[in-house]
Amino acid sequence: MEWLDVLKRIESGEDHVTEFKRGLGDLAGIGKTVAAFANGGGGLLVLGVDDGRTIVGVTESSEAVQERLTAFLQSGCGRPVAAHLGRHQDSRKWVHWIEVRRQRRGYEPFSHGGRYWIRRGRSSVAPSPSELQELMNAFGLVLTEEQVVHGAGVEDIDQRAFRDFMEAQGAELVRNPQSSLEDELQAASVAEEFGGELLPTLYGLMTFGREPQGFASTARLYTVCAAYDGTDVFPHAVSGAAIEGRFVDQVRRALEWFEALGNRYRYGGIFEDLRLLPAAALREALVNAMIHRDYSIAGAQVMLEVFGNRVEVTSPGGLPNRMTVERVRGGGASRSRNEMMANAMVVAGLTERRGRGWLLMRKCMREFNGTEPDLVEGNRLWRTDARGRGVALSEKEGQFTRVRFRLYAG
Repeated sequence: MEWLDVLKRIESGEDHVTEFKRGLGDLAGIGKTVAAFANGGGGLLVLGVDDGRTIVGVTESSEAVQERLTAFLQSGCGRPVAAHLGRHQDSRKWVHWIEVRRQRRGYEPFSHGGRYWIRRGRSSVAPSPSELQELMNAFGLVLTEEQVVHGAGVEDIDQRAFRDFMEAQGAELVRNPQSSLEDELQAASVAEEFGGELLPTLYGLMTFGREPQGFASTARLYTVCAAYDGTDVFPHAVSGAAIEGRFVDQVRRALEWFEALGNRYRYGGIFEDLRLLPAAALREALVNAMIHRDYSIAGAQVMLEVFGNRVEVTSPGGLPNRMTVERVRGGGASRSRNEMMANAMVVAGLTERRGRGWLLMRKCMREFNGTEPDLVEGNRLWRTDARGRGVALSEKEGQFTRVRFRLYAG
């Protein structure tokens, strides 16, 4: 940006992409603004101008200011900021400016002083919980099934698993020079082009990935299992597990973990084997938790918790697509939040009829012990960690809605 362009911005005044400061100061205010511009679409920070648009000039040596700003852009915001530095001497008064460009996504948002910053009107402010969620989503740290996973490549997709899946759907993969593996992956939404590279989508990595939890944005996308002695999470679990892998495998392994807890026995002349729950009901609860979960909620897991009188399966996020608890209980079918993942569950044979999971759970539980399953939507005050311990939620975690299926033991 040239001086005449900067002068026009000065004459127009401050706005969401323009800010003035009288001088260099202690760099604290500059850091907030630069980080906020970098976290958005860019912006212009002008030094040597007051809030009234008067050019007052920067008193420090021009060369020293340029050196300090150059060093700050390299290390002052968590990672280097792509920006252009300019300066102009006007009536013996030096004006400096930082033109922050739109930054490449796929990394952590920019911070200063240990906090993230965004632009809200003419001010640089710390984001609210919802704004922070949007910021993380913009930088690819929280995901939907169609977003790419940064740091991963097509080599992280198991080609054999992908081809087996396509053939299970009746698709004939054409293997000729006109149809490469990359074309097939893109056609199936397993990978998408980003910045000139072909990267796996969340759907692709969680369905066909070799190590789905091997990346920063997917490291916590596993299932937490915990079994308790009583009817509450405190003080601790008697058994726990963190189940990683592809999401279809997580359902299978969670069911295996549950079966390994053992059945209850009743003595009445002979020992009678009493199953805690029917496998079909629990499987439907786990499948629904996986395919309806909100993957834009960072750091949350699907949870399978076994208590003395019930089993709870918890999914991060509220009910999708304007569904209500009442409509679900009435058997209303809905479009899945993650349609491709839902289809993969069908292909894997873990569910048969889309949109009928609740009805199947209710039928299984009525036939098993005459109880009705329950569905609860709301926040929680606690969570279970990977070791099965009850842990109080942080303020940030407590902002997010969760859906819980409850299946009662007879």
